Amino acid sequence: MKRVVITGLGLVSPLAGSLEPAWRRLIAGESAGGMIDRFDATGFPCRVAAQVPRTDGSGGGRAMVEAGHGEDVFNPDNWVSAKDQRRMDDFIVYGIAAAQMAYEHAGLELKSEAARERAGVLIGAGIGGLPGIEKNVLALHNESLRRVSPFFVTGSLINLVSGQVSIRLGLKGPNHAVVTACSSGAHAIGDAARMIMLDDADVMIAGGAESTISPIGIAGFAACKALTTHFNDAPTKASRPYDQDRDGFLMGEGAGMVILESLEHAQARGATIYAEIVGYGLSGDAHHVTAPVEDGGGGYRAMRMALKRAGFAPGDIDYINAHGTSTPKGDEIEVRAVERLFGEAADGLVMSSTKSSIGHLLGAAGAVEAVFGVLAIRDGVAPPTINLENPSVKTPINLTPQKAVKKQIDKVMSNSFGFGGTNACLVLSRFDG
Repeated sequence: MKRVVITGLGLVSPLAGSLEPAWRRLIAGESAGGMIDRFDATGFPCRVAAQVPRTDGSGGGRAMVEAGHGEDVFNPDNWVSAKDQRRMDDFIVYGIAAAQMAYEHAGLELKSEAARERAGVLIGAGIGGLPGIEKNVLALHNESLRRVSPFFVTGSLINLVSGQVSIRLGLKGPNHAVVTACSSGAHAIGDAARMIMLDDADVMIAGGAESTISPIGIAGFAACKALTTHFNDAPTKASRPYDQDRDGFLMGEGAGMVILESLEHAQARGATIYAEIVGYGLSGDAHHVTAPVEDGGGGYRAMRMALKRAGFAPGDIDYINAHGTSTPKGDEIEVRAVERLFGEAADGLVMSSTKSSIGHLLGAAGAVEAVFGVLAIRDGVAPPTINLENPSVKTPINLTPQKAVKKQIDKVMSNSFGFGGTNACLVLSRFDG
């Protein structure tokens, strides 16, 4: 089978509207948590989230500009026309932007028809256009049938991120989408890599996009006791994986994309290779719709499968970007699963949850975290788990509290687990020629 490498990265996140500013802020231990300003959250049990900072002021854009960080703010007009923005949910806008960023970052120029037929798109989301669904249901209920937008369906469907990217870039290869809750982004990257391995494509844009910070989104996750509710007065402290005071996840939004190429294709065009995808594992808990199985068996099997595919021993892994959502049960279950798999190699193993800084991006999380994994390899630094002040779990694993860890990082594992007991694990490696 063909080897698959990563040649481009794109990111829209709560920390910044593009790749490098977000990475700098992540490594510096900054938090994107803030008060919800997308709608009036007064009276909601959770009133905080990690919103993408935008030029329209939503998500703290104005505050960033005033603080001298204007370059960190996401301007949707740079990627999607105002007319088209009105016709699609934000998750599609974020996905288009991140995909085009990755495409440009990779220096791709697929000019011939044959090249475009060998290039595809596979982007996932966990929920998709929830705000648009909410808006149009209310319009139908409170106003009239004629108030339902003719663009409602095409602006809300999850596969329309892949569709829009395919149309805008003229990519005629596989056009696919993944919907596996909070594992969607990781599954999208792993499945896209397999398409290249099996020679169904030479190039794939893969990743995840999500934007569900809306009244029904916050109300729904709060109702099932998934969201943080104890930090409405301290939003930057709300996401705190492994800490004894954690009480649920901080909802985030954004998109992460990678350009995948067969090694032959990348080398033939002289592309910069940032990492290689060497392992991919997936499994099901077969246990519960929201709670992970208590022995962590599902995550354990996904990690074991990814290592087997990579041909690595546990001790070969230099850094794990954990799923670590800041929920009371899930964090410790993942730690125990890692300990079980790694054995003696868990002693001093560096593992962190970048969700502590950006919140939980649901279906986009795994893709954004894979991007962070590539950057950890590039720069030799493991991002911190911020807000980890009083660990609730005793472990030989270095959970990277508060400060980034500088070290040689050649092999990264990235975990993503989702509702329904769906699990994904990616293993990335420095390209060794």
